[in-house]
Amino acid sequence: MSDEIKMNKIEHERLRWACRRGMLELDLFLVPFFEACYATLNLHQQQSFAHLLTATDPELLSWLMGHSFHENKEVQEIVEQIRNYRLQQRQHPIL
Repeated sequence: MSDEIKMNKIEHERLRWACRRGMLELDLFLVPFFEACYATLNLHQQQSFAHLLTATDPELLSWLMGHSFHENKEVQEIVEQIRNYRLQQRQHPIL
């Protein structure tokens, strides 16, 4: 395995771990979105997602619940994608 592939795999696992937060509510938003959608994001969107994960839990919860908005437009677009994915999952739960 090349060093670049190893680094990409390590970075992917680091982001997966960063999706696990101190609040169950955040885990329910972030982990399913990461597992189902992260690989389909373009590089810029993946970078915005990684930036989003640097926020505190209270900030993330506020953005994901729609109580406030991220100042960066690209990051806010990722927040909206996560919110929409969660809403879609709630409307079509797996039996």
